[in-house]
Amino acid sequence: MYNSGMKLRTLKLSNYRNCKDLELDFGADKVLIIGKNAQGKTNILESIYFLSALKSPRTSNNIEIINFDSESASIESELVKADTSVSLSYFYNREKSRVLKVNGLKTTPKNFKQVLKTVLFSTNDLLLLRGNPSDRRDWLDRAISQVYPAYDERLSKYEKIRIQKNNFLKELIKGANLDETLLEVLNEQLVITGSNIIYLRIKFLAEIERIAREKHKTISETEELKLVYDCSFLEGETELEEIVQKFRHALEDRKIEEFRRAQACVGPHRDDIIFYINENEATKFASQGQQRTVVLALKLSELDIITAKTGDEPVLLLDDVLAELDDIRQNYLLKSITSATQVVITSVDTVLFEDEFLKDVKIYKIENGAVI
Repeated sequence: MYNSGMKLRTLKLSNYRNCKDLELDFGADKVLIIGKNAQGKTNILESIYFLSALKSPRTSNNIEIINFDSESASIESELVKADTSVSLSYFYNREKSRVLKVNGLKTTPKNFKQVLKTVLFSTNDLLLLRGNPSDRRDWLDRAISQVYPAYDERLSKYEKIRIQKNNFLKELIKGANLDETLLEVLNEQLVITGSNIIYLRIKFLAEIERIAREKHKTISETEELKLVYDCSFLEGETELEEIVQKFRHALEDRKIEEFRRAQACVGPHRDDIIFYINENEATKFASQGQQRTVVLALKLSELDIITAKTGDEPVLLLDDVLAELDDIRQNYLLKSITSATQVVITSVDTVLFEDEFLKDVKIYKIENGAVI
C-alpha cells in the first residue's frame, strides 16, 4: 500500500546508459536495488533524479545518458501525487532534441520539474566539505531549484551574461574597437541577476542551517554546526538592496583586475559555503566522521525543507551511501526515514540492513542494466 503524498509507481528506461530496456515496479515505500559496481544501480537513481531536475548530478552533457549503441534515450514514470496518478516522459536524442510530457501532453521544463521532487544522497556528497567551492554551490543550487523551479532560469541567465562579459573583455584585450558602454550594461545585468541569486542562497542556507543544527546535534551530541555564505564583497548583509549596492561597488573596485584577467571576478559564480563545527572550520579541522555527520544532517534537512515549502514529500534516493557510514550514522539515517517518505536505496548486498528494515522492502537485483 502507498502512503498519501508522492510515490513512484513505475520506472521504464530505454537506452538510458547501460539500461537498454528496464522496467521496475515500485510497489512499496522502500525499494532496495542490489548489484555489483558498474552494473547500473546508480544509473537507475540518476534517472529518477533526472525526472525531477532535468539534469544529471554526474554530467552537464546530457548526451552521455544515451547508450553508446543508440541514437536516443527515454525515461518514463508513473507516480501518485496527492492521490492522483501522474505520468512523466522524457525523450532525448543525439541531435539534442528533447520532448517532455506530463500525462501524455507536451509541456515546458518549468512545469515538468514541478511534478516530482527528489533528494539524492550519494557517496560523492560525502566529499562535499573537502570538494571545490563549485561542488558546494551546486549542492545549494540544486536544493533551491527543487523549491523554486524558476531559480534554474536565473542561474542560466546569469551564466549567459557572465560569458558575454568575458568574451567582451577578451575582445578588448585583443584591441577590438568596442563601445565600452556595453560593459556597463552587462555589469548592471550581472548585478541585478546575481544579487537575486545571492539573496536566495543566503535565505535558503539560513533555513537549512536552522534544521541541520538540530539534526547534527542529535547525531554528534555535543557539536554545534554553523553554515556561512562566503561572498567576497559582503560582510553579513542579507537584504537585497544592500547586496545590489555592495555588488556595484565591488565591480568598480575590481574593474582593473577584470580587464587584466579578461573575466568576471565578482559574483555568485565565485562564492562558497563554509561549514563550522564548534567555531572551527570543518573543511580544515573536521575528521572524516564529523564531515559525514554534517552532510547527513544537510541531506535530511533538504528533505524537510522541500516537504514544508512545496507540500510534496520528496523521494529519497540513497546511492551506495550506507556502506560509507558507521553504525551510528546508518541507524540515524534509516530511523529518520518516516513512513511518509518513499526511499530508493542502492547497495552491493542486503548485509547492511536489519531484518526489521527488510520486512516490507521491495528488492531488485541488477546486472548489466537489467533485472536478474
